Amino acid sequence: MFFTRLPCPKWTDHDPVYLKESGRYFSLIGWIVGAISAGVFLVSNLLFSIEISAVLSIAASIGLTGAFHEDALADVGDGFGGGWTKEKIILIMKDPRLGTFGVLTIMLVVLLKIFALADMPVHQIPLVILSGHVLSRLVVSRMLARGNYISNHTNSKSETAASKLSTRSLLINFIIGLSILCFFKNWWVFLTLLPMFITEALLYRYYKKWIGGYNGDCIGAVQQITELVFYLSVLMLWKFI
Repeated sequence: MFFTRLPCPKWTDHDPVYLKESGRYFSLIGWIVGAISAGVFLVSNLLFSIEISAVLSIAASIGLTGAFHEDALADVGDGFGGGWTKEKIILIMKDPRLGTFGVLTIMLVVLLKIFALADMPVHQIPLVILSGHVLSRLVVSRMLARGNYISNHTNSKSETAASKLSTRSLLINFIIGLSILCFFKNWWVFLTLLPMFITEALLYRYYKKWIGGYNGDCIGAVQQITELVFYLSVLMLWKFI
């Protein structure tokens, strides 16, 4: 209910206890969103080009999540692009208006996703889309396990969901997340995890330097950026192996 717009039973709600425990299933959310997005690509590619199918696939994921992560990416672009102090960066990220840095950040990331997918063998793209959604959320769980969440003192739902993950929850994410790589015929694909986790580590260090930790927008940005890093890593891997 919190991470997607998929229908849920009427008796469910955003219980703080449930939200706090939801972090252990980030990778599972990736399976759900990724599977639907990959399915949209498969069906679309029966009628349209790879490029159009890739756009429709990305549009499907945006619709499924309500642009949850894309909005966060834009906020991070605006905040860190236009702010020079912790207070200013956080203030800009809270601003509902979209600025130049945010627009450019979204455009660049989405365009790179489209071109990266279009440059792959068409029969591999659905699995790559699915894996990108799963593994990027796995990487997000690693950041949550580090802690140092910056509270905005508004008792928001995202604040509850972004609480520090336990070792058990992190392990569950790894089991659910890494299982997707078993569907690839080439075990070298595990090497794509290295640049993804390096990206997460660098972003975490950057966030900590400027604002002392991370907030919900920072987490969403990590998901979007590491998803793109996975696509680019797969491309490089296929060119050298």
